Amino acid sequence: MKAAFYEGDKTIQVGAGSRREPGAGEVEIKVAYAGICGTDLHIYHGHMDHRVTKPHVMGHEMSGIIERVGEGVTDYKAGDKVTVMPLGPCGECPACQDGCSHICHRLKFMGIETDGAFQSYWTVPAGTLLPLPDSLSLQHGALIEPLAVACHDVRLGQVAPGDYAVVIGGGPIGTLIALVARAAGAKVVVAEINPYRLELLAELGFETCNPKEQDLVEYVQSATSERGADVVFEVTSSVAGAEVMTKLPKVRGRIVIVGIFSKPVPVDLHRFFWRELQLVGARVYEHEDFAKAIELSASGVLPLEKVITEVYPLEQIQSGFEKMESGGSVMKILIQCD
Repeated sequence: MKAAFYEGDKTIQVGAGSRREPGAGEVEIKVAYAGICGTDLHIYHGHMDHRVTKPHVMGHEMSGIIERVGEGVTDYKAGDKVTVMPLGPCGECPACQDGCSHICHRLKFMGIETDGAFQSYWTVPAGTLLPLPDSLSLQHGALIEPLAVACHDVRLGQVAPGDYAVVIGGGPIGTLIALVARAAGAKVVVAEINPYRLELLAELGFETCNPKEQDLVEYVQSATSERGADVVFEVTSSVAGAEVMTKLPKVRGRIVIVGIFSKPVPVDLHRFFWRELQLVGARVYEHEDFAKAIELSASGVLPLEKVITEVYPLEQIQSGFEKMESGGSVMKILIQCD
């Protein structure tokens, strides 16, 4: 039993972990793969030290196989392939009572407030599990959680066949949004400045625009015969992204805020009035988004293998974080935990 412990100051130590026998309503999972995401990087940089208890086991994008089940668990058995929807809502606040438990007022996120998946064995509530089909590889299964984010974003963006969609930011989430939007029938252009990601996006068959080299507004206007985009996804959390997003949609077009803005930024509200634009925030996902992500993954329509840049063993997780932190030739890194 091994686990990777975040100790602060961008330091992760791999050492002996402790298996916890599943209690009533719980299961123990032998973790196969876990992905490094933006939230994990925020923890790694110390930005979330107020929410974690060190030493802390991060990780919430994962796949694995059930090892043991606790009392009362009847829907799952040892040997089942699963992933985890890592949300712990309170079930009592107004958001939960209104059916929006994914944005619970007191939401606890597994891998942040509680230990996560960067360990050999992980004991979790059975209610957080979703079964993975036998045909889906465990590596692709570890992408279900971020893919569910993309499914949630595309669903809230009301993407329909024939739509012209702009994704501002071609990182892991932006690329998955582009893939899901295309699968929904949209024509997609991705704005990105990273040369590696631009090349990868082109390999995936997307039109791209590098705003450092070409005016994004002019690009979209030209591509849509001056009509504008049906839907825009802002994924960069940048001032530049917030500034340009209002200039891209058509009349009554839609903007989905995916990126997390830590402080207020200027937004052209006059543009919302002038074109009757719609703005929606999108936070994590709901159960139906996980189900859609699994369906899409199992169908084989998404080239998920191209999104995985590299797989590191758990013992080399520090190198994986340093690779992700570099922001260069990288999209998604998985950690092999077994």
